[in-house]
Amino acid sequence: MIKVDLHLHTHFSGDSDITFEQISERCQKLGLGAIAITDHGTAKGALELSRQKFTCKLIVGEEVASSEGEIIGLFLNESIPNGLSPEETIRRIHSQGGLACIPHPFDRYRSSAMQVSTLERIVDQIDIIEAFNARTIPFMQNLKLPEKFARQHHIPIGAGSDAHSKMEIGRAYITIPDFNTCDEFKQSILQSTVFGKRPNITVFYRSLLRRLKKKYKRKASAI
Repeated sequence: MIKVDLHLHTHFSGDSDITFEQISERCQKLGLGAIAITDHGTAKGALELSRQKFTCKLIVGEEVASSEGEIIGLFLNESIPNGLSPEETIRRIHSQGGLACIPHPFDRYRSSAMQVSTLERIVDQIDIIEAFNARTIPFMQNLKLPEKFARQHHIPIGAGSDAHSKMEIGRAYITIPDFNTCDEFKQSILQSTVFGKRPNITVFYRSLLRRLKKKYKRKASAI
């Protein structure tokens, strides 16, 4: 069995400053067997890292902001634009041979979380439900709802740290049998076991500061 963190951001996301070197160091230290790079609105970071020698298996992903909530695409080969309907977003993920994962469902804190009505409408198109997200604040969500929803609809469960800083990497993960391809992963995740730790609320303030800092740098460079 290997540990897999299915939700991780790099400096290609506007609110993250994690470098590829830091990811490599943490993966080695924590013994992660695979990770998914899921930057906001782009697969460029994941694709760039996939072309480099890395310490563990790398799943190219993207956290896409559909018109009705975020959807993670896994095993992608190109970016998917934000703003499309959930159905079209998933269609584009599947057209690349990828898998559609719903991150942090039922999280009342996040405006980007998909609503229950949308989840129920597209349930037959969902490949994975994120049953544990290490950035979900416990009092903002019934922690049992994501897994309950997944079990009711016979959808495999995943987990991810949703890391935006180095020390968050690996705070949530699944253990599954080793895999080499997307098809093998689809079989492995049927045996997933979820592990995770809840966040310190300061991680949200740090993300906000990183976002503001990057925005300031972009404005300064444009002058």
